[in-house]
Amino acid sequence: MSKKRKKRGQKRPPPTRPSAEPKRQPVRARVDAPDERPPAPWGSFPLVEVVVLVALILLGLGFLVVQGEQGAVMIAVGIALGSLAGLELSIREHFAGYRSHTLLLSGVAGAGTLALLLYLGPGDLDQGARLAIAAAVFGLFAWSLAAAFRRRAGVAFKVR
Repeated sequence: MSKKRKKRGQKRPPPTRPSAEPKRQPVRARVDAPDERPPAPWGSFPLVEVVVLVALILLGLGFLVVQGEQGAVMIAVGIALGSLAGLELSIREHFAGYRSHTLLLSGVAGAGTLALLLYLGPGDLDQGARLAIAAAVFGLFAWSLAAAFRRRAGVAFKVR
């Protein structure tokens, strides 16, 4: 009978072979809606807002109770709680790609390094050296945090 004719220019598709390369895991979806903040890991409970409220109450009571150490302790705890609440929100927004908080987060790392060097570091270390180490930590954190935000959000910074 007749043989199949092959037209000129037609090529057979290459044979499919199972690829030996492992499949890459898909990257988590970026935040597409510009007005939606990233969800908290603990759900809908307003933990940050409650902590800020407690911090404000402690600050107010600390300024009213000006006598002795009790007022100073209440003010210090209020400032610490308020700072931690803001820091947690900044970390969550930064690593979700919602808003860049590079300078704030790297400033916390630099200030923490400087505090550790002042209180726990060697006593014979020069103040200029302490500042240089803290500045180097600040720069290293700023570079890595900016790169992390760029990977997550696709841009270097967002202006809102």
